[in-house]
Amino acid sequence: MTQTIAHRGPDGEGTFVGEGVALGHRRLSIIDLSSAGSQPMTFGAATVAYNGEAYNFPQLRRELEDLGHDFKGHSDTEVLLHAYQAWGLAGLDRLEGIFAFALWDSARRRLILMRDRLGIKPLYYAWRGKQLAFGSEIKAVIAAGGIDLRLDDQALMEYLWYGNPFEDRTIYRNVRSLRPGCRMVIEDGHARLESWWKLESWLGRSERQLNSHEATIAVRESVDAAVGRQLVADVPVGIFLSGGVDSSSIAASAAIASGRRLASFSVGFDYDKGINELPKARRVAQALGLDHHELRIRGGALEDTISALVQVHDEPFADAANIPLYLLARELRGTIKVVLQGDGGDEMFAGYRRYSILRAAGLWRLWPRRLEAALRAGFGSRGARLARMGAAAGHADPALRMALLLTVETLRDPPTAVMTDAARQELEACADPFAAYRRCASRFADYDPVQQMLLTDISLQLPSQFLTKVDRATMAYGIEARVPLLDEGVASLAVGLPAALKVRAGQNKVVLRDAMRERLPPEILDAPKTGFGVPYEEWLRGALHGFARAAILDRGFIERFRLDRTRLESALAEHRSRRRDRGFLLWKLLQLSLWSRQHLA
Repeated sequence: MTQTIAHRGPDGEGTFVGEGVALGHRRLSIIDLSSAGSQPMTFGAATVAYNGEAYNFPQLRRELEDLGHDFKGHSDTEVLLHAYQAWGLAGLDRLEGIFAFALWDSARRRLILMRDRLGIKPLYYAWRGKQLAFGSEIKAVIAAGGIDLRLDDQALMEYLWYGNPFEDRTIYRNVRSLRPGCRMVIEDGHARLESWWKLESWLGRSERQLNSHEATIAVRESVDAAVGRQLVADVPVGIFLSGGVDSSSIAASAAIASGRRLASFSVGFDYDKGINELPKARRVAQALGLDHHELRIRGGALEDTISALVQVHDEPFADAANIPLYLLARELRGTIKVVLQGDGGDEMFAGYRRYSILRAAGLWRLWPRRLEAALRAGFGSRGARLARMGAAAGHADPALRMALLLTVETLRDPPTAVMTDAARQELEACADPFAAYRRCASRFADYDPVQQMLLTDISLQLPSQFLTKVDRATMAYGIEARVPLLDEGVASLAVGLPAALKVRAGQNKVVLRDAMRERLPPEILDAPKTGFGVPYEEWLRGALHGFARAAILDRGFIERFRLDRTRLESALAEHRSRRRDRGFLLWKLLQLSLWSRQHLA
């Protein structure tokens, strides 16, 4: 099991075997590089195998020392064990950072599996009768042997709609992801799943709402504090710098906090479809005095890269932004172990277009349905996009409104349409593509449409798509990505801010932009959002057409998932001829086919 995740910890390995329990660990040495930081680590009756960082460990250590605790080394792992001995489960609840761990208490015969608040670090598990297997990746769980690997219909349905499953689901019915902010406790012959933290605890914390000026200062101070404590490491820390608002804000805070010249890394690709972030990143690096490095990566051997990423993720995954991140991590392998990057800024500070759209949710409900056909017929792909957005934003059901704003798939032409009629009916009878959104719509029903969308994205899309992408792509080459804009100090403040401070008159991330006005050039702060350009739609018409066609029309794939070959051929032809953009659907089918070939053969 540990060998399957050797890439996550290339610096060492260890095992612990007790009565009825075994823990394995692969080490990525970042804090306390000595043997005092090796794992599994034991203190008293407790032994832990731990992945991640607890950023508040210096504060907790000081408190524990005041209580008389002595420490052998200076790792956060040792602090975790002492916190558990001193305060029990309540001590674990005090951890702040990115973590997933298994802790065995031999005195109580208690096993604790626990995951960080926002799901930054992964933890999977599966029951095998009365035995439990768990690990940082699905491949480690499967390596335990004897795991039931039947497919999960609900996960497949969500994958077809969004490109990944949600909540605790994986493509395998009996392999589950421990949810963010949750833990499993097994003792006295019983297992219980419980939430040790909930997003709602960050809402309404302040006795009064901050005004715009106060919020701007608070955001700047919280980002500075987050970056400061995430720079703590016994190895060099670098910055992934795209030139966008999020990564540039982190770089600005890091330049102030570090007291030294930090290395920053930007990447340009020969397939970026005209989107070149290098000049913007270079401008930021010059303004902040960073030791800047530009990496230029060719998109050659795309077929090999895509196939490798299927193996990295262990299940079908359709966010193509994993490609540039994976290639960047591959380029840096062995030269750097820790990077700061800007993921989470869009969810915390409202960076997506859908948040601006939802500010006028009431007006969108007046959207004339008859207009959609005219837009599709008369204005090509741009008209089709507007028709889709209008139909989604104007939907009366908040669950469907949020879900349909997130995907290019539509009720009018669902992705299940490429299945045979019988297979589609069977899947739709047992799986609801909007189930997770219905639960969030109910959970956050008391909030305005923008805040409801933000809270739903933090609960669903952030852990299941974006943080999964970041973790797998970087850890594939032993790089720990830290995300300061999801630090508890920043996130707890940002979540509680009203939407009006984040979205205003067509501009998103207002309060974050204002917080960095004195530090970053206006052409950076006021530039439109771009992000990595991954033109998979064009690849599917050109460089990858033959590869994708062969995979999607593979007889074994079609039979296994009961697809309709004629409909698949039609989608391929429509996309290649540009009669209709079917890129996202075809990309999902390509990933599903490659995954089934690797994992279901």
